[in-house]
Amino acid sequence: MSSSESTSAALTRTFLAVELGDKARATLTRYTQRLAPALPTVRWVAAEKLHLTLAFLGELDAEQLASASMVASAVAAQIDPFTLSLARAGYFGPSHAPRVIWIGVGGDLRALTTLQRRLARELAARNLPRDDKPFAPHLTLARIKHRLDDAALTRLHTILDGPAPQPSPWPVDSLAVMRSDLACDGATYTRLLCCPFTSPATIDVDGA
Repeated sequence: MSSSESTSAALTRTFLAVELGDKARATLTRYTQRLAPALPTVRWVAAEKLHLTLAFLGELDAEQLASASMVASAVAAQIDPFTLSLARAGYFGPSHAPRVIWIGVGGDLRALTTLQRRLARELAARNLPRDDKPFAPHLTLARIKHRLDDAALTRLHTILDGPAPQPSPWPVDSLAVMRSDLACDGATYTRLLCCPFTSPATIDVDGA
Protein backbone atom coordinates (compact mmCIF):
# COMPACT_ATOMS: atom_id res chain seq x y z
CA MET A 1 0.00 0.00 0.00
CA SER A 2 1.40 3.42 -0.93
CA SER A 3 1.74 6.22 1.63
CA SER A 4 -1.14 8.12 -0.02
CA GLU A 5 -3.38 5.06 0.16
CA SER A 6 -2.43 4.53 3.80
CA THR A 7 -3.27 8.14 4.64
CA SER A 8 -6.62 7.89 2.85
CA ALA A 9 -7.48 4.64 4.62
CA ALA A 10 -6.83 6.29 8.00
CA LEU A 11 -9.42 9.02 7.42
CA THR A 12 -12.92 8.72 8.87
CA ARG A 13 -15.90 10.52 7.32
CA THR A 14 -17.47 11.89 10.47
CA PHE A 15 -20.53 13.76 11.68
CA LEU A 16 -22.24 14.51 14.98
CA ALA A 17 -25.91 13.70 15.25
CA VAL A 18 -29.00 13.15 17.35
CA GLU A 19 -30.52 9.72 16.81
CA LEU A 20 -34.26 9.03 16.51
CA GLY A 21 -36.50 7.14 18.87
CA ASP A 22 -38.09 3.86 17.80
CA LYS A 23 -41.57 5.40 17.70
CA ALA A 24 -40.45 8.13 15.31
CA ARG A 25 -38.66 5.61 13.07
CA ALA A 26 -41.79 3.47 12.88
CA THR A 27 -43.88 6.51 11.95
CA LEU A 28 -41.47 7.50 9.20
CA THR A 29 -41.37 3.94 7.88
CA ARG A 30 -45.15 4.03 7.45
CA TYR A 31 -44.98 7.52 5.89
CA THR A 32 -42.36 6.62 3.30
CA GLN A 33 -44.18 3.39 2.48
CA ARG A 34 -47.14 5.57 1.57
CA LEU A 35 -45.01 7.90 -0.58
CA ALA A 36 -42.86 5.29 -2.32
CA PRO A 37 -45.51 3.84 -4.70
CA ALA A 38 -46.37 7.36 -5.88
CA LEU A 39 -42.70 8.19 -6.54
CA PRO A 40 -41.09 4.96 -7.74
CA THR A 41 -37.95 6.62 -9.18
CA VAL A 42 -37.00 8.30 -5.90
CA ARG A 43 -34.28 6.78 -3.69
CA TRP A 44 -35.64 6.55 -0.16
CA VAL A 45 -33.49 6.48 2.96
CA ALA A 46 -34.11 3.42 5.13
CA ALA A 47 -35.65 4.32 8.49
CA GLU A 48 -32.76 2.78 10.42
CA LYS A 49 -30.38 5.23 8.71
CA LEU A 50 -32.33 8.38 9.58
CA HIS A 51 -30.64 10.82 11.95
CA LEU A 52 -30.53 14.54 12.71
CA THR A 53 -27.13 15.91 11.73
CA LEU A 54 -25.81 18.71 13.95
CA ALA A 55 -22.31 19.01 12.49
CA PHE A 56 -20.78 17.37 9.43
CA LEU A 57 -17.01 17.23 9.85
CA GLY A 58 -15.93 15.40 6.71
CA GLU A 59 -12.77 13.30 6.53
CA LEU A 60 -10.88 13.30 9.84
CA ASP A 61 -7.58 11.73 10.75
CA ALA A 62 -7.20 9.84 14.04
CA GLU A 63 -6.07 12.90 16.00
CA GLN A 64 -8.93 15.03 14.67
CA LEU A 65 -11.45 12.27 15.37
CA ALA A 66 -10.24 12.03 18.97
CA SER A 67 -10.53 15.80 19.32
CA ALA A 68 -14.05 15.83 17.83
CA SER A 69 -15.08 13.04 20.21
CA MET A 70 -13.77 15.06 23.16
CA VAL A 71 -15.79 18.06 22.00
CA ALA A 72 -18.94 15.95 21.69
CA SER A 73 -18.50 14.46 25.17
CA ALA A 74 -17.74 17.82 26.78
CA VAL A 75 -20.68 19.63 25.17
CA ALA A 76 -23.10 16.77 25.87
CA ALA A 77 -22.20 16.96 29.56
CA GLN A 78 -23.53 20.54 29.59
CA ILE A 79 -26.94 19.68 28.11
CA ASP A 80 -30.14 18.58 29.85
CA PRO A 81 -32.36 16.01 28.12
CA PHE A 82 -35.11 17.41 25.92
CA THR A 83 -37.84 16.19 23.59
CA LEU A 84 -38.10 16.38 19.80
CA SER A 85 -40.95 15.37 17.51
CA LEU A 86 -41.72 15.01 13.82
CA ALA A 87 -43.21 17.92 11.88
CA ARG A 88 -44.36 18.48 8.30
CA ALA A 89 -42.53 17.23 5.21
CA GLY A 90 -41.04 19.45 2.52
CA TYR A 91 -38.34 19.54 -0.14
CA PHE A 92 -35.14 21.33 -1.10
CA GLY A 93 -34.79 22.72 -4.60
CA PRO A 94 -37.17 24.52 -6.95
CA SER A 95 -40.80 23.38 -7.13
CA HIS A 96 -40.32 22.09 -10.68
CA ALA A 97 -37.15 20.13 -9.80
CA PRO A 98 -36.94 19.17 -6.11
CA ARG A 99 -33.70 17.45 -5.08
CA VAL A 100 -34.37 16.27 -1.53
CA ILE A 101 -37.52 15.30 0.37
CA TRP A 102 -37.25 15.96 4.09
CA ILE A 103 -39.28 15.84 7.28
CA GLY A 104 -39.15 18.75 9.68
CA VAL A 105 -38.43 18.57 13.39
CA GLY A 106 -40.52 20.03 16.19
CA GLY A 107 -40.45 19.94 19.97
CA ASP A 108 -37.84 21.76 22.04
CA LEU A 109 -36.02 23.48 19.19
CA ARG A 110 -34.48 26.00 21.56
CA ALA A 111 -32.59 23.23 23.36
CA LEU A 112 -31.63 21.66 20.04
CA THR A 113 -30.30 24.98 18.71
CA THR A 114 -28.34 25.55 21.92
CA LEU A 115 -26.71 22.14 21.51
CA GLN A 116 -25.83 22.80 17.87
CA ARG A 117 -24.37 26.25 18.59
CA ARG A 118 -22.21 24.99 21.43
CA LEU A 119 -20.89 22.23 19.21
CA ALA A 120 -20.11 24.70 16.42
CA ARG A 121 -18.28 27.02 18.82
CA GLU A 122 -16.15 24.28 20.37
CA LEU A 123 -15.33 22.66 17.04
CA ALA A 124 -14.19 26.03 15.70
CA ALA A 125 -12.07 26.61 18.81
CA ARG A 126 -10.19 23.38 18.05
CA ASN A 127 -9.84 24.25 14.35
CA LEU A 128 -11.79 21.18 13.33
CA PRO A 129 -13.28 21.23 9.82
CA ARG A 130 -17.06 21.45 9.61
CA ASP A 131 -19.83 22.38 7.24
CA ASP A 132 -20.80 25.92 8.23
CA LYS A 133 -24.14 26.06 6.43
CA PRO A 134 -26.95 27.62 8.49
CA PHE A 135 -28.52 25.02 10.76
CA ALA A 136 -31.92 23.88 9.47
CA PRO A 137 -33.05 20.86 11.54
CA HIS A 138 -34.53 18.17 9.30
CA LEU A 139 -34.36 14.47 8.45
CA THR A 140 -33.59 13.53 4.86
CA LEU A 141 -36.22 11.06 3.64
CA ALA A 142 -35.18 10.79 -0.01
CA ARG A 143 -32.78 12.10 -2.64
CA ILE A 144 -34.09 12.72 -6.13
CA LYS A 145 -31.37 11.91 -8.66
CA HIS A 146 -33.48 12.20 -11.80
CA ARG A 147 -35.91 15.00 -12.53
CA LEU A 148 -39.53 14.05 -11.85
CA ASP A 149 -42.05 14.20 -14.66
CA ASP A 150 -45.16 16.37 -14.36
CA ALA A 151 -47.34 13.53 -13.07
CA ALA A 152 -44.85 12.62 -10.34
CA LEU A 153 -44.46 16.28 -9.36
CA THR A 154 -48.22 16.57 -8.97
CA ARG A 155 -48.31 13.46 -6.79
CA LEU A 156 -45.45 14.75 -4.66
CA HIS A 157 -47.07 18.13 -4.03
CA THR A 158 -50.41 16.48 -3.28
CA ILE A 159 -48.80 14.25 -0.66
CA LEU A 160 -46.82 17.08 0.94
CA ASP A 161 -49.94 19.25 1.11
CA GLY A 162 -51.80 16.40 2.82
CA PRO A 163 -51.75 15.27 6.45
CA ALA A 164 -48.42 15.45 8.26
CA PRO A 165 -46.99 12.34 9.92
CA GLN A 166 -47.86 11.75 13.57
CA PRO A 167 -45.54 13.84 15.81
CA SER A 168 -44.20 10.68 17.50
CA PRO A 169 -42.14 12.57 20.14
CA TRP A 170 -38.98 11.04 21.51
CA PRO A 171 -36.61 11.94 24.37
CA VAL A 172 -33.14 13.13 23.38
CA ASP A 173 -30.58 12.28 26.05
CA SER A 174 -27.33 11.81 24.15
CA LEU A 175 -25.23 12.93 21.21
CA ALA A 176 -23.66 10.48 18.76
CA VAL A 177 -20.32 10.61 16.97
CA MET A 178 -21.04 8.87 13.66
CA ARG A 179 -18.98 7.41 10.83
CA SER A 180 -20.29 7.51 7.26
CA ASP A 181 -19.10 4.94 4.71
CA LEU A 182 -20.10 5.70 1.13
CA ALA A 183 -21.15 2.99 -1.31
CA CYS A 184 -22.89 2.80 -4.67
CA ASP A 185 -26.20 1.96 -2.99
CA GLY A 186 -25.95 4.77 -0.44
CA ALA A 187 -24.12 5.51 2.79
CA THR A 188 -23.83 3.23 5.80
CA TYR A 189 -23.70 4.86 9.23
CA THR A 190 -21.95 3.52 12.32
CA ARG A 191 -22.10 5.03 15.79
CA LEU A 192 -18.54 5.43 17.07
CA LEU A 193 -19.38 7.04 20.40
CA CYS A 194 -22.50 7.79 22.43
CA CYS A 195 -22.14 10.93 24.58
CA PRO A 196 -24.80 11.08 27.33
CA PHE A 197 -26.31 14.38 28.42
CA THR A 198 -26.09 15.72 31.96
CA SER A 199 -28.62 13.32 33.45
CA PRO A 200 -30.78 10.41 32.24
CA ALA A 201 -33.89 11.45 30.33
CA THR A 202 -37.03 11.21 32.46
CA ILE A 203 -39.41 12.71 29.92
CA ASP A 204 -42.70 10.90 29.43
CA VAL A 205 -43.45 11.29 25.74
CA ASP A 206 -46.39 8.90 25.62
CA GLY A 207 -48.77 11.52 26.86
CA ALA A 208 -47.37 14.32 24.73
